[in-house]
Amino acid sequence: MYLPSLSTALADSAFPFNWIHDAMRLFVVYLAAFFTVSPPTIEAQGSSSSGEYLIGLGEHSLGEPTNMMGYASLPQTDTGLHMRQRSRAFIVVDASNPSERILFINSDICMGDTGIRRTILSSLQSLYGDLYTPANTALVGTHAHSGVGGYLENLLPQVTSLGYVNATAAAIVSGTLKAIADAHNSLAPGNLKLGNTTLLNANRNRSPSAYLANPKWERAMYEENQDTTVTVLGFENMDGDATGLLSFFPVHGTSLYENNTLVSGDNKGMAAWMYESYIEPSSMPGNNSFVAGFIQSNVGDTTPNTLGAYCESPGKPWDGQPCEFEHSTCGNRTEDCHGRGPGFRISDFESNRIIGQAQFEATRTVMEDSNMTAVSGSVKSVHVYLDMTTYTFTLPNGTLAKTCPAALGYSFAGGTTDGPGAFDFVQGDNSSQSQNPFWEVVKRFVTPAPSKEQIACHYPKPILLNSGYNHQPYDWSPGTVDVQMLRVGQFVILVMPGELTTMAGRRMRDALRAKLIADGVLDDRAYVVIAGPANTYGHYVTTREEYSVQRYEGASTIFGPATLEAYINKYSELVPYLAKGASGMPSSNAAPPEQTSKAISLQTSVVVDNPPIFKHFGDSRSVRFVGANPRNNLRLEQTFLTVDRQTDGGWMVVRTDSHPSTTYQWNRTSKVRSQSKLRMMERQQGTYRITYYGDAKSLLGSISAFTGDSSTFSVG
Repeated sequence: MYLPSLSTALADSAFPFNWIHDAMRLFVVYLAAFFTVSPPTIEAQGSSSSGEYLIGLGEHSLGEPTNMMGYASLPQTDTGLHMRQRSRAFIVVDASNPSERILFINSDICMGDTGIRRTILSSLQSLYGDLYTPANTALVGTHAHSGVGGYLENLLPQVTSLGYVNATAAAIVSGTLKAIADAHNSLAPGNLKLGNTTLLNANRNRSPSAYLANPKWERAMYEENQDTTVTVLGFENMDGDATGLLSFFPVHGTSLYENNTLVSGDNKGMAAWMYESYIEPSSMPGNNSFVAGFIQSNVGDTTPNTLGAYCESPGKPWDGQPCEFEHSTCGNRTEDCHGRGPGFRISDFESNRIIGQAQFEATRTVMEDSNMTAVSGSVKSVHVYLDMTTYTFTLPNGTLAKTCPAALGYSFAGGTTDGPGAFDFVQGDNSSQSQNPFWEVVKRFVTPAPSKEQIACHYPKPILLNSGYNHQPYDWSPGTVDVQMLRVGQFVILVMPGELTTMAGRRMRDALRAKLIADGVLDDRAYVVIAGPANTYGHYVTTREEYSVQRYEGASTIFGPATLEAYINKYSELVPYLAKGASGMPSSNAAPPEQTSKAISLQTSVVVDNPPIFKHFGDSRSVRFVGANPRNNLRLEQTFLTVDRQTDGGWMVVRTDSHPSTTYQWNRTSKVRSQSKLRMMERQQGTYRITYYGDAKSLLGSISAFTGDSSTFSVG
């Protein structure tokens, strides 16, 4: 998490509406890094050939260069592409009752969003009538932290994007709708199958001291302090050929560090590209028919930085030593404590490849196992809006519990080992006395002072940002979230509006599976998974015990200590609506208010692109080109570059900007001039060139496409 200094923030305020700009840049305590037991037994039943379902799959690219989303760092502004972010759509229809269907969208964005989902649903209503609804449509983010920002509807996540970026939101919506259209138009009879395996050394618990607060008897049920099960839902056509998959595994999208400025789908995007390329090696990314979705699960306290967290403090006695266990500090400060991925000695891109490949290989093992079991049974869905600011319910022991209006604790500003905070904030601060009285004064200028009731509701969280009470210029945090479940046969997806920690996810899954069986909705074949953060970003969900420790995850559990129990209660109430033949709709709170029309944006538009004197757009200097701003044309499902290999018949395209062996980087060299830097890694012998595709904006506003070729060069 990047926290700009006050002096820098003041010096940088040179825009109109300075008070808004300053407030955003001075809001230094915003979101940081959004942030085993053997796998459950699945009785092998062979593959069904009944064509019980209609299946449709599609994918499309999306994105807009802007400040990035995940690490809350103002300097982390997109400068190009590592891999394009994509939305992948999966539709399953009950062939005997086509009105019963689900639409699962897995998008390489950081998290689902209320505004994006609202716009998608409105467009689907216009296109398909009542086929796709709030109940059966889920928007799930892979939680990639190197993706585009500025698309979320609430104010807090907009801060480091300098407000709302409409072009980003529009690109996400457009790309997702095209993926859905491809899925809808490809609906055909098919079957589903289910399997799982254990994957070790691909994730790690980044808050082990909080995990240890859970009861010893409960921890004894599991071999690891993070979930290690990969669950795979396979899609196949009537010939038994695989057409796609959903692979569920919890690991943060933080393989690429905070200093990366190239857009990427991180390790989930890498895994998806690997699987799709494995099935169709001759297809360019985006032109494949096989669709692989790698889904985020109970990700809250997981990290891909599997070597652990170490102090990077040159000249200090603790340099190179493991970070302090309880608070993840180095010399009592958080800034130097950084997690290390498996490719640490090479690069974070190598770590990203390793974690992505681990998920790919585990998923391939499951998909190629002849013992996967057939999925059979009803297709059902249920959804309600839940006001989490005042939700009161009864715990299993008979006592009343309630959630709270949103608030973030001091440890939230301490960040995580994936993206440490700054100043004197640390994780594990559950004291009612601030470590620095200065922040007690400053915070009152940022959000309203919490009432005694709010303080008591969130106890033992010391409140830093009372965001649930800040509605100017529009809502800073959500108050109402989406509660949703999808069922296909014995397989149930809990679509969660936040990041559940490992133990919170285990409790959630176990409680809902028990309820499904107890109510007779499913038998003991019931298999439950978690998918999120989805639909609305409600931040984190910890157990009560973890909440009491107040590390980053507990401090970011914005609705208070009863959040997990509230979700278990509400999701359990909705279980009867997943039964075969169930009808009617459950009662629901009102949908959250629309915020987009109120949104502020301080991102400047493209003014003009001019080449240097005696140069033209597309002129090449090795693999640097006289470039133009990529925001002039996002080239969705196109490319900013190709790597071309010389053949007897001319030139053949072998790579595009979606391939991880290429990078596209753009930077402005003056107010009106810029350059594009293109890189490739290629091992096959041959003669190559790199072609650059750009779009330049004139002073009058017209946009013209151009191309440029590098000089030829040899490999091998």
